[in-house]
Amino acid sequence: MQLPPLNALRAFEATARLMSLSKAGDELHVTHAAISHQIKHLETWLGRKLLQKSGRGVSLTPAGAEYYLAVSGSLAAIAHATGNMRRDHNMRSITVGCIPSIASRWLVPALPSFRESDPDLDVRIVYARAEERFDDESLDVLITMGEDLSGGRESRLLFSRRNQPVASVHYLAKRNWTIENVPFAAADLLHDESVEDWKEWFRKAEIKPPEPIRGPIFQDFNILATAAIAGHGVALCPVEVFRREIERGDLVVLSDISTAETQGYYLITSSWAKKPVRRFAEWFMKECNSSEPPRGEPSAPTKQLS
Repeated sequence: MQLPPLNALRAFEATARLMSLSKAGDELHVTHAAISHQIKHLETWLGRKLLQKSGRGVSLTPAGAEYYLAVSGSLAAIAHATGNMRRDHNMRSITVGCIPSIASRWLVPALPSFRESDPDLDVRIVYARAEERFDDESLDVLITMGEDLSGGRESRLLFSRRNQPVASVHYLAKRNWTIENVPFAAADLLHDESVEDWKEWFRKAEIKPPEPIRGPIFQDFNILATAAIAGHGVALCPVEVFRREIERGDLVVLSDISTAETQGYYLITSSWAKKPVRRFAEWFMKECNSSEPPRGEPSAPTKQLS
């Protein structure tokens, strides 16, 4: 197996990623001159020009761009394998980052069944923000909104984020409205972070919105859901995530018109994830596709409007 010098590869990868000899030197704790020397050494070894000057920085030649894709992917695989070797060899625990809306409704209620099926594996659940990206140095699994298209990642779709208007039957009864005839412009609207989602919904429904659109804004989606179930108004909620609340009758869907149909909630792992991580991923995918509530979570009859 004929391989180029590893130090030269690291210098090239850092420079190509950062587009700067100086920044690559800072990252690798060597001088600008040392980085330049390593790259020239690699170019001589390959017989190809990889980098060229571009303004005050550098840019990749066509050959360099092609080589960078192969080198970055290979070094990422080595880094991941090394991290696995340095961690618990028997992998007696996995760390799962999960956004609160999925953790509270799906992951935590179902967790006992995973412990029964895999009693020797401990699961550590940590808070994840909606914008958080997968980092395999701190996480084995990330459950969040949006997929990760980076190299070396696998994204499994758990739920569509398709949002439809929902409300409590108590709220409808209080307003003397039926499910089929809700005057949305007159409803108490509940908002997730901003009023923009409701603006989009009114546009798609071809309904004149109230001017201005008002109502409480909730930064945390779990608080918004609590307000909707408590009968405070009408909210746009991802109906797949709230499937059990809808099946129990805690919430009713008020319209087929939806927004955010192309978005989704994903389970993300490394492409090189170990078997325990893959077992967890497969188990949770199955849980999310199940219509049965977890044991210990009662199944209530659907509530009807009087």
